[in-house]
Amino acid sequence: MKRFQLFEIEDQAWFPRRLRNYMTDFLRTIAEKFNLFEPVVPVLRDILAETGKKHIVDLASGGGGQWRTLLPQVQALMPDVRLTLTDLYPNTSAFEDLVEPSQGAVDYETRPISATSVPCELNGLRTMFLSMHHFRPSEAQAILENAVVHQAPIAVFEAQCRDFEHVIKFSMSPIFVLLLTPFIRPFSVLRLVFTYPIPIVPLVVGFDGVVSVLRTYSPEEMLQLAARADPSQKFLWTANTIKHRQQTILFLTGVPNRSTNSCHGPSILT
Repeated sequence: MKRFQLFEIEDQAWFPRRLRNYMTDFLRTIAEKFNLFEPVVPVLRDILAETGKKHIVDLASGGGGQWRTLLPQVQALMPDVRLTLTDLYPNTSAFEDLVEPSQGAVDYETRPISATSVPCELNGLRTMFLSMHHFRPSEAQAILENAVVHQAPIAVFEAQCRDFEHVIKFSMSPIFVLLLTPFIRPFSVLRLVFTYPIPIVPLVVGFDGVVSVLRTYSPEEMLQLAARADPSQKFLWTANTIKHRQQTILFLTGVPNRSTNSCHGPSILT
């Protein structure tokens, strides 16, 4: 299926922050309840071990939902790992929910942070969950270029593939919004209002979900972006697909190439 550079309502500057937060809260709840990214723990562990990093800088964090279950799993293997959440539109209330139980392992940036221009003081393994598809090819390339310039390892994860199966699945997401909203925390009467009598949240989640599928980069396309972002092959890039239960996870990883004489370029694991 061809990739389409369509727009998502959530990405628009005019879209109210409150409604955007309701949407990221829903995605956070999905990630938590279904432990969506459990199979990426070994990927993160291997990069942290290889690079000696103990700090994860999460870009375009949204509601940060995957980290409630994911960070403890990473810390079970590497107890000293800490996490910083960032976003161009920080959902600080959701971030606070992750900070409080973390015993100092999680913090967040209140200032807007663009994934294409990460401040140098945010030094660590850069991660992106469910967010790379939001960016145009030139922007996605800039994200990878910025990681190379700062010699920051990066791991990009998507939980959807660009195919008809996922179009159908994501078109059903409004049903899950209706079912899960009463269980989303923090509780909000306005969240209920904009979900049931005025169903803006489920409708936008459904629209943006289908668009997300159509915008998702394939592993081959992500490697092409990496090749353009890193023509000198300063990084070793890998793309792969993980099948987990009923879920498909795509990922791209890039780590500084320790061998200056290496001829390794981008590769797809099979």
